[in-house]
Amino acid sequence: MKSVKDLGDLKGKRVLIRCDFNVPLDGDTITDDGRIRAALPTLTLLKDAGAKVVVMAHLGRPKGEVNPKYSLAPVAKRLGELIGADVTLAGDVVGESAAAAVAGLAEGGIVLLENVRYEPAEESKVDAEREALAAKYAALGDVFVSDGFGVVHRKQASVYDVARMLPNAAGFLVAKEVEVLKKLTEHPASPYVVVLGGAKVADKLAVIDNLLKVADTLIIGGGMAYTFLKAKGYEIGNSLLDAEKVDTCAGYLEQAAATGKQILLPVDVRVATGMDFAARTVNGPVTEVAADAIPSDQMGLDIGPQTEVLFAEAVLGARTVFWNGPVGVSEISELAQGTATIAKALADTAAFTVVGGGDSAAAVRNLGFSDDAFGHISTGGGASLEYLEGKVLPGLAVLEGE
Repeated sequence: MKSVKDLGDLKGKRVLIRCDFNVPLDGDTITDDGRIRAALPTLTLLKDAGAKVVVMAHLGRPKGEVNPKYSLAPVAKRLGELIGADVTLAGDVVGESAAAAVAGLAEGGIVLLENVRYEPAEESKVDAEREALAAKYAALGDVFVSDGFGVVHRKQASVYDVARMLPNAAGFLVAKEVEVLKKLTEHPASPYVVVLGGAKVADKLAVIDNLLKVADTLIIGGGMAYTFLKAKGYEIGNSLLDAEKVDTCAGYLEQAAATGKQILLPVDVRVATGMDFAARTVNGPVTEVAADAIPSDQMGLDIGPQTEVLFAEAVLGARTVFWNGPVGVSEISELAQGTATIAKALADTAAFTVVGGGDSAAAVRNLGFSDDAFGHISTGGGASLEYLEGKVLPGLAVLEGE
């Protein structure tokens, strides 16, 4: 795939760039601007080259309808602060406001189109509908740059179809993400340890299947761990369970044992009687119990202190580490201890470390770790997982001429 530097002299050219600005918000306040910061190298190069920069991005899931809750106004404001220049927010995506804003761009100027997911055709499964919208995007640019790694696994108008209509290239962020993920899939330095957390086993089945072929140790934490514990015959109380995947998890445990690989599961957990996930409140006191002795009326919500030591030792002994997903309810301080221990181990190890995914990235930043503490923090959780699964990502394939 071409690099943005391969596009030649961009002075005066309209550069249409897809970024991933799907940032977490508390009202109108951005609580983690990591994805905006990740786009700055490419945007700064374009601005300084005298390009007329037209940025496309999405926020949340407005489902093809204009909804002020999902406006990119907070993003435009923060991007302007970070890049040190005014960023004009168009009032629509491909309407009169967008056309006027782009027509009025000066060299080095930046326009952010409104949320592309306000357009019903953006995520359409019908090729002709997406292509019609992509043609309207293409009319706003002379060249296209893909720099939203978090969406390259989506076959969407602003990611895939428009790239087929204009000369295209990968931005610095996308190029860096691909370079890093290749290190995890093509002869990674051994021991290679993968830490998987998050809630659902189903979300990670394909990546577990693929990584068992290349990783030496898989560490399983978070809500998905309880389906594995159930597969070992343990009582898991009211903990999260994907009942349909118990046999699959048992199969992975057998496969690992037969191939000399290691799957590490919690040996103790922090439990409570329950949790209101919407309100982020815990019901009752948090206690620590052995992983094979979870009371029937309790819910596992974080790994325990013995597990912290076990998991940290595996990470510290690795030469390559990939981590995706918190191992507890990390938004709550008393249930963030396991995730904090994993983060510290990654920060302390001499291994090549990659933190993959929005939840993991937000967790380590909220816990006070700087991005520099890790080898790489990926901006795309779903995209990085699908890459590690070995899937073809449409937004990358189109840049490679496929």
